[in-house]
Amino acid sequence: MKAQNYTAELTAQIIDDYQSGVAVEDIAAQISKSVRSVRSKLVREGVYVAKPKQASRKSDEPTKKELINHLEGIAPFAVDGFMGATKEAINELIKHLEAQ
Repeated sequence: MKAQNYTAELTAQIIDDYQSGVAVEDIAAQISKSVRSVRSKLVREGVYVAKPKQASRKSDEPTKKELINHLEGIAPFAVDGFMGATKEAINELIKHLEAQ
């Protein structure tokens, strides 16, 4: 028979702690288990709620493709070679061309 990693009492304790707002890292330290183990147990018990992932870019900031398209509309030259440029450099070029 396989040994239990979590007793019913321990499971109830970590669920109660988690639902009370105690961080998974703190729960793991209290019971001498890894954070991954505690998180997995909470997931199996159906109580763990994953933290939302942060967006990798700001939603109000245009993408490089959008900047290239804008540049293409205002530049008196071909902009095909600017895909390797940084967004900051493209922005500066757009500002320069719009100022003229």
